[in-house]
Amino acid sequence: MDKVFNEIPTSDSWKKISLVEKGWSNDKKYYIETQDGTRLLLRVSDISQYERRKKEYDIIQQLDKLDLLISKPIDFGICNKGKDSYTLFTWIDGKDAEAVLPALTDMENYHLGFEAGKVLRKIHEIPAPQGHISWSERFNKKIDRNIEIYKTCEIQFKGSENIIEYMNENRYLLENRKQSLQHGDYHAGNMIITEQSKIGIIDFNRVDYGDPWEEFNRITWCADISKLFASGRINGYFDNDVPDNFFKLMALYIGCNQLSSIPWAIPFGQAEVNIMLNQAKNVLDWYDNFHTYVPRWYVKNYI
Repeated sequence: MDKVFNEIPTSDSWKKISLVEKGWSNDKKYYIETQDGTRLLLRVSDISQYERRKKEYDIIQQLDKLDLLISKPIDFGICNKGKDSYTLFTWIDGKDAEAVLPALTDMENYHLGFEAGKVLRKIHEIPAPQGHISWSERFNKKIDRNIEIYKTCEIQFKGSENIIEYMNENRYLLENRKQSLQHGDYHAGNMIITEQSKIGIIDFNRVDYGDPWEEFNRITWCADISKLFASGRINGYFDNDVPDNFFKLMALYIGCNQLSSIPWAIPFGQAEVNIMLNQAKNVLDWYDNFHTYVPRWYVKNYI
């Protein structure tokens, strides 16, 4: 048994350990299979991330109260002679949604998106703790920071001024927004589709509290795969009664996320920068250069 693992309780029952090479985190993830056939997910983090990972573990434990198909937390602690922390989760059997969705019918995409929206709504049933900093104060600081970082970035994209103008004109929408538990990175890349066509949710390592509607800031990755899956996500979340202000805020959150994606991508190389630049082009097209706030791909009444 590798020394990284041998300090983890129950590790002596593991018969198979395979590295999972997916995601952008510096953590190492492993598929674990025990002698009795139980399947687990192990996440190993540098000890410098201990407080963050402990907070995540404590927050995710609250999701056990809900009837959701997620990677449930099993254990958390320190390993590798104090150099790392570990988190052990249940494993969800199935295939990556981003690989499966393109091969499905339009109707299947819509229904799975609708289900993903309902799952997200359940996650948001857990409120933020009392005394949490107001969302307006918190997100306005994020907008200011993202704009400043982008303006000093060596790479710019055409139309970014329209995004900045839209964000500044719609900051008022952030006032009095309620806050809840957030997955933090909710899109098809962090979803599993089971053999029974159920949606499973993985990778809660960005879990936090905030405006529940901010969770749609990464729906762009869903829309790239299937506009009907993305539309179903929205309609399922609101049970087919989507408020107009939702689209205005979603546009603000997507714009803010898109602006920050370019500086974020630079350390990862030109290929990743090109992906984000192409995404920016798509987003500007969907929103008619942010002269509208309902994206072109959205389908209100599919069924």
